[in-house]
Formats: sequence, C-alpha cells, structure tokens
Amino acid sequence: MRIAVFGAGSLGGFLGARLAHAGEEVAFIARGDTLRTIREHGLRVESPQGDFVAHPALATDLPAQAGVADAVVVGVKAWQVPEAAQAIRPLVGEHTAVLPVQNGVEAPFQLAAVLGKEHVLGGAITVVVQTVAPGHVQHVTPGADLSLGELDNRRSQRVERLRDAFLRARINAVIPADIQAALWAKLLYIAAMSGLGAVTRAPLGAWRAIPETRAMAQEAMQEVFAVASARGILLSEGVVREMMAVADRFPAESTTSMYRDIAAGRPSELDFINGSVVRLGAEAGVPTPVNAFIYHSLLPQERMARGMRVAGV
Repeated sequence: MRIAVFGAGSLGGFLGARLAHAGEEVAFIARGDTLRTIREHGLRVESPQGDFVAHPALATDLPAQAGVADAVVVGVKAWQVPEAAQAIRPLVGEHTAVLPVQNGVEAPFQLAAVLGKEHVLGGAITVVVQTVAPGHVQHVTPGADLSLGELDNRRSQRVERLRDAFLRARINAVIPADIQAALWAKLLYIAAMSGLGAVTRAPLGAWRAIPETRAMAQEAMQEVFAVASARGILLSEGVVREMMAVADRFPAESTTSMYRDIAAGRPSELDFINGSVVRLGAEAGVPTPVNAFIYHSLLPQERMARGMRVAGV
C-alpha cells in the first residue's frame, strides 16, 4: 500500500517506521530536524520487539510532493488536527482512507468536516512510545494494539487492507464491531492514565499502587462510561475493570504523552482528554467531578505552556 504518515513524532514515527520496515511504500510528511534526520539516516526505533532503522520511500514537508495515497495516518497531536486536515488535502484521492490515531474522540469528525466523512476512519491505539531525539523513537510496551474501522461500522476492503498492512508491521490491528465504542473505551482508559499521571506527577506504577489514587482512576473511568452511555455509545459493563487490568499490565515506570508534555511545560492534549470528558459530559447533562478536578487543576499550566496570559503571572 501507498501510505502517507502526516506527523513523524513519537506515535506517527513509530507506526510509519513499522510499516516501512515491513515493506509498505511509506511517505513521511515531517519538518525540521525530524525531517532532516529521516532523510539522512532513516528513522530509528528502539523496541522490545527488536531495534531497527526504517528508510521510507519518501520524506518531505510538502504533502503535494507525496501525492495521493491509499491511506493517510494522521499522527499529529489532537489540537493540531484541524490544521492538519487542511494540509493533507493533496494526499487524499477518491478512494483514500484517512486514519487518525490521536487521543480523544473528536478527531474523526474534525477531519470529516474538511475532507468528507467518506474518507475518514476511526482509530484507537494502546501503546507507549516516546521521542528520544528527532528521528529516534522508543517503543516501551511489549506490543501495540490498534482498533480501526469505518465510522458507520460497515466492513470495507480498504479497512481490511490497512489492517493487514499493520499486522505485517507487527501492530496488533483489529476491526471491532463498533469503532465508536472502541474510541470511547480508549478515552475512558486514557482519561484516567493521563489524568492521574499528570496531576500526581507520578508514573503509572506509583499511583496505581495507592488505594486513594487508584480509586480516583476508577471514578474517572466511570464518569467517561456515564458520558458515553448518555451519548448513545454502548460500552461493555465490565469496561472499567478491563481497562484497570490493562493498566496493571503496563510497566510500572510507564508514563503517557500528556504526562510527559505537562511535566516538561509543553502544550498537551489535556483539552481533548479530560477536557473533552468535562465538555461532552456538560452537553449530555452528566456530572464529571473527578475529570473536572483533573482538568481544572492542570488548566493554568496548560494555558501558560501555550503562551496564554494568566492573570497574576
């Protein structure tokens, strides 16, 4: 497949490198030091599955140079999706599938508003990857689990082809019966993982071992479950238990990208994780006190990281 990866940071870089290493025709749309490193040396991946260097078919900062792709993996941060939607237009042809892999549940609809809903898939991935240096990413977890599908849940050849490409790339890709439920299950998980990590400034192993903060994580998940239910999204009754079990399997030193961004004073996906739970909960008339506490506690730092004026600072 001809696959364009828009954004070669930690997640986009990891997925694109895996696909390229498996023999897919991959074009990275990147910029700055990351682009220069990929062009000169390839993209380096450290992984429990084996280290390697991937050499894509093309690395460019001009989407038009890459041309129309069979699929576009959107690997930018959640707040960058509206801008990315405009920029990837040259990559999208009549049959192109666009796969967002950001945290949150809003990216597919932001992309569909610009590109047309017929081009956009839903995607949710569970993995820990982080950037070591431009063009160098570290895969922390033993594997990577990806759910992808048409937004209306119909079976399609393009989704099956893309799933098979990811499977060849050693990404555990599945097509769930309900992609919206998969997106919300990921939000339920990441709201707790990112939120508790960021607000406590502690890795997963620390806060999950303390009864009080573990209970907060479970309460944050229950709130997402309630918001999803109010919006007509059917999650399994045991999803909170299942997601806590997933958290218990992660290495104790694991942190999320939102935790790392906030700890470093960088802009984060806070508005699209805990913030979206609060916002979508208010729209549905569902109270979300734990997510609101996390969101409001981190909001001053988030605004300062974005260069927004905060009174008194």
